[in-house]
Amino acid sequence: MTAEAPPPAKRGDIARVMALLPHRYPFLMVDRMVEMVPGERAVGLKNVTVNEPHFQGHFPGEPIMPGVLLIEAMAQTAGALVVDSLGDAMHGKLVYFMSIADARFRQPVRPGDQVMIHVEKIHARKLAWKFRGECRVDGRTVADAVFTAMIVERR
Repeated sequence: MTAEAPPPAKRGDIARVMALLPHRYPFLMVDRMVEMVPGERAVGLKNVTVNEPHFQGHFPGEPIMPGVLLIEAMAQTAGALVVDSLGDAMHGKLVYFMSIADARFRQPVRPGDQVMIHVEKIHARKLAWKFRGECRVDGRTVADAVFTAMIVERR
């Protein structure tokens, strides 16, 4: 175990999420990994709270989580899946968001909502992984998209 190794953690806790992703507050959009099937699919969880900085301006008196942050939550959940799936092969590498298609925003997400972030690998080729993602609140789809992530060397 190196000095940089993450602490032992349960699969789903925030320490594990932070070990898998380089993101930190205020841009960490996944609070917990609920499910991970390496190389196939994952479910992340985002608790939406009114004290998040984007709600100061989006929109005062009518707070709505920006759709781009729902897309980012899907991308981060997929990134955690890639890192978990590849294990030691990810040493010195990052997962970058590469492309998005067919994004749809079906219902506003508001403070107090709990977003379940479902991602499923469509296919993977060497350094690029393609996913289908869906955000759900109370079982209802609020956003969905198809997107691609690329594995790159850390600078």
